[in-house]
Amino acid sequence: MGDLQVQRGVVAVYSDPGRGFAHRHERATREVIARQLAAVKGLEFAGEYQPGTCYRGPVYLVPSDTLVGLGAAAALGVRGEHDLFGGVVPQAFVATKAITHPLVCADAAAPPGWSPAFGHRVSGAVLSGFTAFARADARRAGERLLERGPVRVKRVRATGGRGQVVVSDMTALEATLDRVEAATFSDDGLVLEENLAAVTTYSVGQVRVAELVATYCGTQRLTQDSSGAAVYGGSELFVARGGFEALAELGLSDETRLAVSQAQVYDTAAVECFAGMFASRRNYDVAQGSDATGRPRCGVLEQSWRIGGASGAELAALEAFRAEPALRTVRAATVEIYGEAAPPPPNATVYFRGVDELDGPMTKYAMVEL
Repeated sequence: MGDLQVQRGVVAVYSDPGRGFAHRHERATREVIARQLAAVKGLEFAGEYQPGTCYRGPVYLVPSDTLVGLGAAAALGVRGEHDLFGGVVPQAFVATKAITHPLVCADAAAPPGWSPAFGHRVSGAVLSGFTAFARADARRAGERLLERGPVRVKRVRATGGRGQVVVSDMTALEATLDRVEAATFSDDGLVLEENLAAVTTYSVGQVRVAELVATYCGTQRLTQDSSGAAVYGGSELFVARGGFEALAELGLSDETRLAVSQAQVYDTAAVECFAGMFASRRNYDVAQGSDATGRPRCGVLEQSWRIGGASGAELAALEAFRAEPALRTVRAATVEIYGEAAPPPPNATVYFRGVDELDGPMTKYAMVEL
């Protein structure tokens, strides 16, 4: 009997069909993070999830994107936060930045399940803006926002700083809206938001894996991709063992404290306004900068209830907390480099170092500082 081992479950990657994040560097990153999660949870890594396979024990999923539909998630064995690294939402739009802003008026187009209450709840925690599901609504929203300065127009499914354009007048807005397909409005929506200058983007979040809880704040940096565009280049995080209360005890700066409090408002409102949603990985981008008049502004830009750019740092922190039970805080970072780059530091966990089919040569890694 002493030689028998009880299989408690496996960790598997789940590539959600048709929902993106399928480039080579993204697939490689998911696999490495899934292997790390398996080690943290003391489970076996089972590779890509195969429907119909008889796994030995429960399957902990690492999906490529937020899972949509409570029933669809349950069919995969995902019924709570301990069943996946990521989140589950009742409707597809809830997983995008579309929820960040209200509609421009009460009779504006909206998808089934839209929550006017959410926009009201987060109004003090986000920038000025609107979400539009029809071209006419987007035009009306842009006209109102342009009265106060330049407007940033954002596709709601774009990530890493892509899919955005800043317009300064109605002519530029009209030209931008004319390039947006009708299906994009009806299926996804479009965000129009006040544009800030001199921006610092904070990452605020929390991960819950097994008995471990880690909550963090930090800043993002930009880099240039293979086309020369400014895109996400990594995050530097200060991570605390425990919940948001543990983070609040660490003497944060006023700017960081504001970003954390706004992220908490957004997080609480989402859980209470979108029935049934849950997540083990919660990340919020919070922008601080100045508006067209030079006035300081700060607000949550979007949420991420899926594996994301900061997840390498999150896993590095979880590994450190698992290895040292007395450890209360840790600093961790992720780095993304486009083009040829020097080898990562010896103590880094490398997620990808090669040639991506779309982005060309890339290097992605994470590291921790105790």
